[in-house]
Amino acid sequence: MEHVTEGAWETLPVPLHPRVLAALRELGFPYMTPVQSATIPLFMKNKDVAAEAVTGSGKTLAFVIPILQILLKREEKLKKMQVGAIIITPTRELAIQINEVLLHFSKHFPQFSQILLIGGRNPGEDVERFKEQGGNIIVATPGRLEDMFRRKAEGLDLANCVKSLDVLVLDEADRLLDMGFEASINTILEFLPKQRRTGLFSATQTQEVENLVRAGLRNPVRISVKEKGVAATSTQKTPSRLENYYMVCKADEKFNQLVHFLQNHKQEKHLVFFSTCACVEYYGKALEALIKNAKIMCIHGKMKYKRNKIFMEFRNLQSGILVCTDVMARGIDIPEVNWVLQYDPPSNASAFVHRCGRTARIGHTGSALVFLLPMEESYVNFLSINQKCPLQEMKPQKNPADLLPQLKSMALADRAVFEKGMKAFVSCVQAYAKHECNLIFRLKDLDFASLARGFALLRMPKMPELRGKQFPHFVPVDIDTDTIAFKDKNREKQRQKFLEQQRKEKKENEGRKKFIKNKAWSKQKAKKEKKKKMNEKRKREEDLDIEDEDMQELLNDTRLLKKLKKGKMSEEEFEKKLLAGSKGQAKDLGFLDLEGDDG
Repeated sequence: MEHVTEGAWETLPVPLHPRVLAALRELGFPYMTPVQSATIPLFMKNKDVAAEAVTGSGKTLAFVIPILQILLKREEKLKKMQVGAIIITPTRELAIQINEVLLHFSKHFPQFSQILLIGGRNPGEDVERFKEQGGNIIVATPGRLEDMFRRKAEGLDLANCVKSLDVLVLDEADRLLDMGFEASINTILEFLPKQRRTGLFSATQTQEVENLVRAGLRNPVRISVKEKGVAATSTQKTPSRLENYYMVCKADEKFNQLVHFLQNHKQEKHLVFFSTCACVEYYGKALEALIKNAKIMCIHGKMKYKRNKIFMEFRNLQSGILVCTDVMARGIDIPEVNWVLQYDPPSNASAFVHRCGRTARIGHTGSALVFLLPMEESYVNFLSINQKCPLQEMKPQKNPADLLPQLKSMALADRAVFEKGMKAFVSCVQAYAKHECNLIFRLKDLDFASLARGFALLRMPKMPELRGKQFPHFVPVDIDTDTIAFKDKNREKQRQKFLEQQRKEKKENEGRKKFIKNKAWSKQKAKKEKKKKMNEKRKREEDLDIEDEDMQELLNDTRLLKKLKKGKMSEEEFEKKLLAGSKGQAKDLGFLDLEGDDG
């Protein structure tokens, strides 16, 4: 391990508590990293900080140590139900990790209680735990913490508990906003006192983070820590001890290349990133079946209760493969990860940096490899310019074992595998369409036939993106896929029950087909009749208006006649007005004899 240090802890301008130094010695950290030496003195001097540093640079200790130091300096000791510090982080795994680091220190300070509030467990139990043990320091995910503020009816008035708050930390601040937690963060901030210290920590400073800095921090000190040996003008986000590679291969060759690579590195620890949860489910199952004598685990955001257990188990492994989504891309510190493999490139460039940062952490060396299709090769230059992240080419292995027929056989033998493959393909295409760098990752240029072969599909799924397209280079299996059964007998029993019900309904509907058609026709007829009645009504009203107009003109003409008879109007004037006002009606006044006195 290469030490990247900025001097011993004792050299800090603000001295650390002896028990904090003892905990650091126990953890094996005799020296500070650059981000720690830059941030800790400022945070301890009651400054708000916005720190940006490459992933794996030791940001966690940069806020854990100041939190303890600030709470130790309080004049009034914290009571059990008073909250002195809150650390908010985007994922459960990261929250668990920070909680563990904090436990190493808090065991030396029994006067402080700490509590972990994350999803995946009963919120009622969290309320009871808080009431029993207290929570001077809270480590939480935004959703669960926001939920706790609404638990007053259950006896937890968290809004009152946080009135004593001294420190708020938002870890992986950009990811908090990326994942849609902005509304939750704003709700939480409304409950917190304005007089507090706030720290924002991230590997990338986005515009959204900048907006949060302006809203939540008072005159913050901005800290940007560069890698040693990196030019001041550079904005490189990956550790300098990380070796980044890319491999260009066709979509139907990618899986074989991945399996070949993993089989040759069985004794090492790997993270394999896929773009969607469905891909993790499918390829995780495939790797488990095809790579023998290796521990393979899967983790993704849709897992509710197993995630914490899987994460903790993988952390303790000496070697193994964790198949995952970007839920594992941020801030997670898994010891001794040798390789980060990106089967699917991430949806944005900053996610690429965070994925790679799961290896080569705090002075260790590590490697990362991304698989690219031939049409995606310009992504290498894009990363080099956009993220100052140079990549070296790794040539594909010549003639690796073709494992796709085995994957097809698995799908034919178990409907669960077949369905997972179809869902994975659909989700992969949909994710590809949403890629931020759509000038390189263009859906219209994607070879769907090659991609389907790479998923070992038995047939093409029905989806909008494939509508109207022909795939001469994809040969579906000559079998009715509805006949493929689940290996799980209970699932197959349920499926057969459902199919029987569908057949029954179809048979019943066949007899009613005419009736349904007639019903639709009668509805159409009723609509026509209604329209006809409306037209007739409108015509009658128009006719009535015309009749009213005629009657009015007739009355006008009668009044003129009366004026003529009474000598109030001359015959000449009468004729003029009659012709001018009602020429049409003059013909109808046959009963008027203008020459005689008889009416």
